[in-house]
Amino acid sequence: MTTPVQDPARVARRRREHERQAVVFGVLVAFIIVVALGALAIYTGALTAPFARPFTSDDQATTTEPAPCLPAVEDQPDGALPLPYDQVKVRIINASGMSGLAGANQKVLAPRGFDVLGTGNYDSTYDAGLDSGSTLPANELRFGPQGVVAAYTLAAQFPDMTLVLDAREDDTVDLLVGEEYERPLDEGDVPLAADQPLTNAAGCAPVDEIEPVPAPAPAPAPEQ
Repeated sequence: MTTPVQDPARVARRRREHERQAVVFGVLVAFIIVVALGALAIYTGALTAPFARPFTSDDQATTTEPAPCLPAVEDQPDGALPLPYDQVKVRIINASGMSGLAGANQKVLAPRGFDVLGTGNYDSTYDAGLDSGSTLPANELRFGPQGVVAAYTLAAQFPDMTLVLDAREDDTVDLLVGEEYERPLDEGDVPLAADQPLTNAAGCAPVDEIEPVPAPAPAPAPEQ
């Protein structure tokens, strides 16, 4: 029995097709591996997802004023001491554009004893003149001259916090949760002791040397 002679051109063409298929499959496999490794890195926190935040925002520069320094407190000659948590009255405002963050912070702060007055959204019902959907880039606390010690006590619960003096007349503090939000520290990591004075923020200024931002509206809209 004789074996038919194969056409050399056909053999070469088939070989090239097989080579192209091997290259295409190799590229696809490599791409799938890279995507899988990237997804794993994002899931584990080694990388930040590029679209983890809202696609659009109207970031607000609240103030260029420095943080207020701690006041002198009667019977505390070494400096103002932290307040008991139940004496800190705080409203939690979602200024991130992502739903649920005000409630998430409430679930951490309320069990520690902070007097959480409620939650709301950062919008025109909170600050006059804001566009719908306005956000803040990072966490900040707003408070009046009567709330400086309370604000410092609350700020110690977070790894970083911007302190902004406003024109309110009571001692309440508003926690505004921004886009680049940082969750509260674990309670055991909070650098406070009842008998140790609070530390002034870097570059602070006396309250009477700061131009306060306007006071907020009496009640923000409920968080959506």
